[in-house]
Amino acid sequence: MTARQASLEELLELALRAAAEGAAVLAGRDPAAFKSSEKSSDADWVTAFDVAAEQAVRAAISSARPHDVITGEELAPALPAEPSGYRWSIDPLDGTMNFIRNIAYYGTSVAVMGPDGVWLAGVVHAPALHRVYFAARGEGAWLQESRADGAASLRPLTGPADQRAGTLLATSFTYDPAVRRRLVSGLDGRMDNFGDMRRLGSAALELCAVAEGGVDAYFEHGLFEHDFAAGALIAEEAGAWVRRPELSPAINGLPAREEVLGAWTAACVPGMEGSFTPQEQPQA
Repeated sequence: MTARQASLEELLELALRAAAEGAAVLAGRDPAAFKSSEKSSDADWVTAFDVAAEQAVRAAISSARPHDVITGEELAPALPAEPSGYRWSIDPLDGTMNFIRNIAYYGTSVAVMGPDGVWLAGVVHAPALHRVYFAARGEGAWLQESRADGAASLRPLTGPADQRAGTLLATSFTYDPAVRRRLVSGLDGRMDNFGDMRRLGSAALELCAVAEGGVDAYFEHGLFEHDFAAGALIAEEAGAWVRRPELSPAINGLPAREEVLGAWTAACVPGMEGSFTPQEQPQA
């Protein structure tokens, strides 16, 4: 088992199944069961749903691939004695504040990395939106959704093909007051190249919005790997330019908040990257 190479099809199928398990927990949203406790501020909460959803995702993965490493937002890294070389990154509930306040933009994010450190498959399952975004390395990105008339559809994602009028930037100001003040002060210059901005409240879904062509660019400070792992691959496979930050290895647990707040993630229509990202930092 430890030496066996996994196919992209196998990994994507498992990612879809695992994300669906997490999303099923979120679909049972019940305000009386939140048991919210303060996380980093009064605007960033962790609920019983986060842990239950991550446990459901991990169970699906570990039952199918017990030798894979699993890292995530809420639970300690799962490090098997004989690791396969594959590693899964889980955000069981991206968009926690939206979830608490019954705003539909939240979901479960699942991604898997291969032995060479390349992201191979990613899924963002948004149960309240009835949408599942997914991608496999070199195989493109896709959206499966249930339309308002009840019909199911599956279509490829190609992002906005080129720059257009009325461009939209998706961004965030983080929960840290000092970083927020700096980002707000720099927003005026960043917006010189955009017609308006949007904030969906979920990094994973904002990256998927670039993939879908809903927004033209996305920029955010302060993301952990589990926040962007699946969404960044989906945007990339849809043809977007993507910049992932380099953070301390997830197998050592979550990196320090100070490290994360100093890093930034971005995605956009190819060719726009120089118009809104920090030029003093290298772009990958």
